[in-house]
Amino acid sequence: MTQRPIGMLDSGLGGLSILREIRRQLPDEDVVFFADQAHVPYGPRPLEQVRAFSLAISGFLLEMEAKVIVVACNTASAAALRHLREVIPQVPFVGMEPAIKPAAETTRTRRVGVLATPATFQGELFASVVERFASGVRVFQQTLPGLVERIETGDLDSPKTREILQKAITPLLEQDVDTLVLACTHYPFVIPQISAIAGPDVRVIDPAPAIARQAQRVLEEKGLSAPPGRGGKVTYISSGDAGRLAAMAARLIHVSGEARQATWEGETIRLA
Repeated sequence: MTQRPIGMLDSGLGGLSILREIRRQLPDEDVVFFADQAHVPYGPRPLEQVRAFSLAISGFLLEMEAKVIVVACNTASAAALRHLREVIPQVPFVGMEPAIKPAAETTRTRRVGVLATPATFQGELFASVVERFASGVRVFQQTLPGLVERIETGDLDSPKTREILQKAITPLLEQDVDTLVLACTHYPFVIPQISAIAGPDVRVIDPAPAIARQAQRVLEEKGLSAPPGRGGKVTYISSGDAGRLAAMAARLIHVSGEARQATWEGETIRLA
């Protein structure tokens, strides 16, 4: 049981930012990382559709004997996390929650900017987090149309990518925000560009370390941690191009692994 893998799901490459931290904090754990690149991006899609994708992928990860599932996608967490926990109670889920709490605790101007997809802002999870943790703090929302697609192609620092970021961040700076919350797992890959635009006085919060710590807590509480010293391996599975996913993972987070191709057959997923 303890040597079964951690399952991870995302629409594409974004969840690699979470995988990087899980590998750093939990190096002995095997990981099966599923990228639904046949359907990327999730952000503009209806919540019901994202929920259906997430449920099917979670079922697939259970078939891969996942002992815990990390929903390494803010959009999927907003659309499906509560539903997944209700209909698949036999496995613990770790999801993405916008880091409003640490932002609210440290902001000096009491003004916080959140960068996310439309679906994340529409989900009840975001509203709940703001209500619980942002009392007395103004929270400004910004979407970044096209950014996920740029990151999916590996375009992290082109003029077009910087233009998307500039257009989203400048209005937040005009509102005197001093903290930016990254509420999409793709966005940490462009933190250098975000920081260059926002300036040194604006804190940028990457949720990945906290998610990895939560995964570790869940494993320890359930007695599911892998034996120390064994050295875990990563398997990359994509409904798009699995070879390219593994190559991009090696480039972006320097974590190599086996690539396996998956295909959608109706509402189910099969390994090729």
